[in-house]
Amino acid sequence: MTTVTVSEKFQVVIPRDVRESLSIRPGQKLEVIVHDGRAEFVLVRDMKSMRGFLRGIDTRVARDRDRV
Repeated sequence: MTTVTVSEKFQVVIPRDVRESLSIRPGQKLEVIVHDGRAEFVLVRDMKSMRGFLRGIDTRVARDRDRV
């Protein structure tokens, strides 16, 4: 586990190994989600790069008869 320190300006540096494993580049945006007393940072990707990322998933879902 990697630990970071919050600066006086409430800034943190994302460690190199984390940046490299998530392919984070300067200028990219991260969405901050607060959940159960913790902050989660999620990389915001543009729609063009999202094309096809769900390819191959199982789309069979049990549905109510009135929703088919």
